[in-house]
Amino acid sequence: KDQARRLAKRLRVRGLMNLQLAVKDEEIYILEVNPRASRTAPFVSKAKGVPWPHVAAKVMMGASLTDLGVGEVADSGFYAVKQSVFPFSKFPGVDVILGPEMRSTGEVMGADRSLPLALAKACMAAGLDLPTEGTVFLSVRNEDKTHAVEIARGLRSMDFRVLVTGGTHEHLKTFGVETESLPKISEGLRPNILDLIADEGVDLIVNTATRKGAHTDEGRIRAEAVKAGIPMITTIPGARAAVQAITGLRAGNWTVAATQDYFPELDRGPLEPADVSAHNGSDEPVGSAS
Repeated sequence: KDQARRLAKRLRVRGLMNLQLAVKDEEIYILEVNPRASRTAPFVSKAKGVPWPHVAAKVMMGASLTDLGVGEVADSGFYAVKQSVFPFSKFPGVDVILGPEMRSTGEVMGADRSLPLALAKACMAAGLDLPTEGTVFLSVRNEDKTHAVEIARGLRSMDFRVLVTGGTHEHLKTFGVETESLPKISEGLRPNILDLIADEGVDLIVNTATRKGAHTDEGRIRAEAVKAGIPMITTIPGARAAVQAITGLRAGNWTVAATQDYFPELDRGPLEPADVSAHNGSDEPVGSAS
């Protein structure tokens, strides 16, 4: 937040500014800064209850944030989670592992006062129907096996049946996590995970890729999962989030609310300056990072 503020002032951007950051090992990296709005603008507007494009247009015409009464925006009191939507079901056989290329065709938002339920709602909106019971196939890279322990343990604590291949089975066994072993596709033994997918015998797949390509064993698993409409997760952070979301769904105490339920003033249309009452204490026009 501090870096975004300093960049906006230094670059003297009027209106919206798109800032892309990456965080690794508590180190912040700035990937790019664009003097324009982005797809994040409507998300941030709904998450914070402030129509930032409306505000930015006035700033671009010469108004300052002080003139508009805009300053620090208070905590909204709920979590907002953005989830990308991908068109993989329209392209049978394609490998769904993501790279730097843009593949998403849209984004959705899930909001709730509970983070697990906000995650669950975002998944629902994106068409990723997480199961609350059943069978999960867990296949991870060697470097992810340590993280797989907490994921498998979380699933088992909710009475999910967890299927893994031999190496992962032995690894989890040493940590006291009960799983069932399946043969790898390349071993030629049956039934394997492809058989279970075809027989609707699996409800969720967690697969962190070691190899990309639609013709690899992993690529075939991912492609068949898409074809069968089975929710699939390909990263450890995503798997952790899914376990949290399933935990929230199983609690069963979630409701549906419109954006106007969180921010009643939005029901009147675009906010006037008086509606956004916080003050930033400066007359200098600055950009808002989205």
